[in-house]
Amino acid sequence: MLNILLVDDDVEFSDVVCHIVEFLGHNICTATSLKEAHQWFENNTFDHVLLDFMLPDGSGLHLLDHLKMIGQSPKVTLISGHPSVKGILADMCEQDVGHLLKPLQREDLELVLNGPKKTAKKAKKPAIKRHFNSLIGESEPMQKLYTMIERVAKTNANVMLMGESGAGKEVVAQAIHNASQCEGPLVASNCGALSKELIGSELFGHEKGAFTGAIARKEGVFEQADGGTLFLDEVTEMPIDMQPNLLRVLETKKVTRVGGNRELPINCRVISATNRSLTDLAQNNIIREDIYFRLAVFPIDIPALRERKEDIPLLAKAFLEQLNDENGTSFYWHNEQLKELQQYEWPGNVRELRHAIHRAFIMSDPQSSEITLPDNLESPFSRVNTQVADNHVSAGQTIEEVEKELIHATLDKVQGNKTLAAQMLGISTKTLYNRLNAYGGIGEYK
Repeated sequence: MLNILLVDDDVEFSDVVCHIVEFLGHNICTATSLKEAHQWFENNTFDHVLLDFMLPDGSGLHLLDHLKMIGQSPKVTLISGHPSVKGILADMCEQDVGHLLKPLQREDLELVLNGPKKTAKKAKKPAIKRHFNSLIGESEPMQKLYTMIERVAKTNANVMLMGESGAGKEVVAQAIHNASQCEGPLVASNCGALSKELIGSELFGHEKGAFTGAIARKEGVFEQADGGTLFLDEVTEMPIDMQPNLLRVLETKKVTRVGGNRELPINCRVISATNRSLTDLAQNNIIREDIYFRLAVFPIDIPALRERKEDIPLLAKAFLEQLNDENGTSFYWHNEQLKELQQYEWPGNVRELRHAIHRAFIMSDPQSSEITLPDNLESPFSRVNTQVADNHVSAGQTIEEVEKELIHATLDKVQGNKTLAAQMLGISTKTLYNRLNAYGGIGEYK
């Protein structure tokens, strides 16, 4: 068991590292600055220091000088967020100083802290390649996706991700962020989950006293993502009358907090996502045209899982491997089971596949290493969606009539549960209420 000090001012990153280190069986303390790190060393000794290169009160390299001065010599591993910085640090530091790049994986920390002997068994397994440290798949549609990610990562262009629910839009956003090798964080916000009253505060921040309940100043997600990437999920669910405010920020690269009067410069790439089709966006007044062209400088269509079925075995192995690692088990797939997974259409895409594998993992006999698939892979959501899709649509019906039938058929199947119906339809609950109000049918499902 090692005593470890993590020196990093990124609280979220520190929480993740602490969780991994404790899982590996070691003790860990944290400091957010050089000053705090010095205080830890006044009355403590550590076996290993995980040290961020850039700290609020100076460079992490200053701590190396301090350790020499006080006569302590723990193992030191420097952490940086850019490959070029890692190379510079390697030239500046002594040979026994290690280096890691963000984002860290559990395997990185395990190798640094426990040494190669602990990971020898894992090395025998054929590694599943994760493109840009996040995406799995070698099919032709995924190769095209990787090419687009590589191209856009070299620029600062805004990206709009389009694809079905569950296809992996947030994972693709992470891949673009990783490929960009920017210093700032990836910050995510779901526009469809915010009320009209709160969306301004979430995006742009607010000043203390700006409205009832604003007891302190808050930075919006644009400020939080400075120097990095802002991921706006379900951006097409943003109220239409709020979109001019977003347009102004995209055009000027400045934000004004709610209740404030000072413009603040922002510097981040915006990646937005929607599960709506281009036809839907253009015909139903969902998003302003000028906003679309600002957000979709580089649009990317993410392939549905049924369009890349040859990737299903790789995904299945990766998901099962993760579950085995987390639970200390050794379940494995039979080739026949992987073929069975490939034969299913997966209307819920990668999210549905992951859920089905997790469910099979839980139900499998813990005394055996053989995973047991259920008799029916179809989820309740897929079953209802399939039934709704089978409803008769006749020629000459308007889009509004078909949409109304679809909404009412879905609500009937789930006994009026609007939250469940919205999830099945791939829209926000707020959008569902707006549609019902427009059709005059909300009273039927109160």
